[in-house]
Amino acid sequence: MSDGVKHKRSKVSALAADGVLNPAPEKVGDPKFQENGFFDRRDIVQVKYEMLRRVSVDKMSVTEVSDEYGVSRPTFYQAKADFEDAGLVGLVPRKRGPRGPHKIQGEVLAFLKAQVEPDGPIRARELANRLRAEFGLDIHPRTIERALGVKKTV
Repeated sequence: MSDGVKHKRSKVSALAADGVLNPAPEKVGDPKFQENGFFDRRDIVQVKYEMLRRVSVDKMSVTEVSDEYGVSRPTFYQAKADFEDAGLVGLVPRKRGPRGPHKIQGEVLAFLKAQVEPDGPIRARELANRLRAEFGLDIHPRTIERALGVKKTV
């Protein structure tokens, strides 16, 4: 921003930055989303909410709505459960699966820490080999670095 002029980012950029850009907007067949007005098929939260509303309020079948919005029935039911659990926030996509280095806990983490010399270099590849030999675990060196709080392998 120069000379006090603010540059407004595009809506698509904003949606993408916030993780709510619909990866398949072309699959949304609801006529309301075909116009360039209030409904935006690029906004996945808006699409999911309207999809749920069509079943709940308009009394359409899940099959009809799934077809019209280009999603599977399990995807519909997941969105419904997420909405029931957390409201609109539940419709915001989130990365599924484990958070953090889930393979490295307890005994494995203690083993790794014991292998590291204070102020010495972390040799993640070597530590990965030792884990494989000791525990039969195949863990990527970068996962080991993250678990030990290291930024780069030396």
